[in-house]
Amino acid sequence: MANELLKATDVSEVFGGLKAVSDFNFHINKGELIGLIGPNGAGKTTAFNLITGVYQPTTGDITFDGKSIVGLKPYQITQRGIARTFQNIRLFAELTVLENVKIAFHFHVKYGLLESVFRVGRYFKEEERIEEEARKLLKIFHLEDKAEELAKNLPYGAQRRLEIARALAAKPKLLLLDEPAAGMNPQETKELMEMIAWIRKEFGLTILLIEHDMSLVMGICERIYVLEYGMIIAQGTPADIKNDPEVIRAYLGGEA
Repeated sequence: MANELLKATDVSEVFGGLKAVSDFNFHINKGELIGLIGPNGAGKTTAFNLITGVYQPTTGDITFDGKSIVGLKPYQITQRGIARTFQNIRLFAELTVLENVKIAFHFHVKYGLLESVFRVGRYFKEEERIEEEARKLLKIFHLEDKAEELAKNLPYGAQRRLEIARALAAKPKLLLLDEPAAGMNPQETKELMEMIAWIRKEFGLTILLIEHDMSLVMGICERIYVLEYGMIIAQGTPADIKNDPEVIRAYLGGEA
């Protein structure tokens, strides 16, 4: 498919005889906003870890932009154009808010090692550009007034926004969001939902998100995949998923 950005084909992941993901097949087209949902332990984060190179599939293949990414290390996959956030926030706690964003630009710097060591050539011009772009991202995420604060001192919701800003600094084609609304109150979740929709349009992104907040998933995702015990049991539009008997049984706790 010409418009296909990411595709997983018959992917399985086995840990000590236990299949965390089994015959995982899915695809994301360029520009889509897709949800991946399921009960706790269903294999959602394992799927993210397979896509981003943290784990390597036991069997199957994952392609991005038409090329296999199986066997690549996480930093190589980031260089290809996939960035992610984490269920448990992973910021550089002792660095400032601004430094957390600037550090993600290192994949795209236009100076060499010697220029950075001796601070000559393009070094200062590039550093100015990076700082300017980093501050623009902080402004988008309403963090510009926190630029010089340590990341660990931010409120929880602001740390979530900073993590997304840092992921965007890597200039991805595909953004993976692992439970971005975790720990947020309803108002923060509403604002996050609006922000995700906006950055998708503004940055021309394709987005895949894991989320437990069903109002967020149903409100912004075009298609949804549902995992149970590492296997996809349903896929479709939010309306399809909401009314699927298997999903109601497995995820929403009702009867099939």
